[in-house]
Amino acid sequence: MGSNPIVQYVVVRGDLLSQLKWPVGAVLAQACHACTAVTHLFYEDEHMKEYLADLDSMRKIVLEAPSEDSLKNLAASLTEANVPHKLWIEQPENFPTCLATKPSPKLNVQEYFKKFKLFKGTG
Repeated sequence: MGSNPIVQYVVVRGDLLSQLKWPVGAVLAQACHACTAVTHLFYEDEHMKEYLADLDSMRKIVLEAPSEDSLKNLAASLTEANVPHKLWIEQPENFPTCLATKPSPKLNVQEYFKKFKLFKGTG
């Protein structure tokens, strides 16, 4: 599967750092929550099994959504396209902070993420 590797996209809201002044650790926790939730939800999926079979070679692409609206719009696009994912809703704030996709062949899902930049975590 070298030319079409199994990847997981993780999209974190950058404004949590820059505008809402969340600590970096709290933002990283959001990505961890979303990834763990996706693993639980899709544990029996064949791509998930393949992804987890080689733990030392997992591929994640961590991107930044500039705002809550951009993250919600991405989630809506993925839902419409039947791309399995989990939009993490942080509590008690009750707003979306991160989105993680089910690991999938990169060429099948990369088009939905082209407008997002790599997450730098600089706020």
